Amino acid sequence: MKSPYPTAIAMSAMLLLASSAFAQVTLNSVRVGAKDSVALAKFYQTAFGMAEVNRINAPGGPEVFVNFGATVDAAKANKSEPIVIMHRDSDDVKDPIAHVILNVKDMAATVTAIKAAGGSMTGDPRPFGTTGIVIGIAIDPAGNHIELIQRP
Repeated sequence: MKSPYPTAIAMSAMLLLASSAFAQVTLNSVRVGAKDSVALAKFYQTAFGMAEVNRINAPGGPEVFVNFGATVDAAKANKSEPIVIMHRDSDDVKDPIAHVILNVKDMAATVTAIKAAGGSMTGDPRPFGTTGIVIGIAIDPAGNHIELIQRP
């Protein structure tokens, strides 16, 4: 009878090699679109405490990069990936699946800030089963969906 160990070792080595091929891939940024990218950047700054860290003047309109930080310098120093807001011809968004996902500490305060900044919610945030997690779906003024996750 053949020992299962050489097969297990070979399988483990193959999985390790396969997973290392993906180890060098990381998230660069998240991109959303808006007819008025500058106005939408202001929404993200107001609702989520972000700051503009870069701007590229593209032919259709500026691409505005925002990241978390109390000041522009803090946002530029932040190692998190930015949200890139690019120009699109219309805010008539038909696809609710593509969206930004943000972790929040205080769902109620975040929902209040979103509404005060001109966004809306698809409904009240709800518990995710019995996990203690609360999930809400917001919509920014340009129609992009934002999933909010509050962990226990």
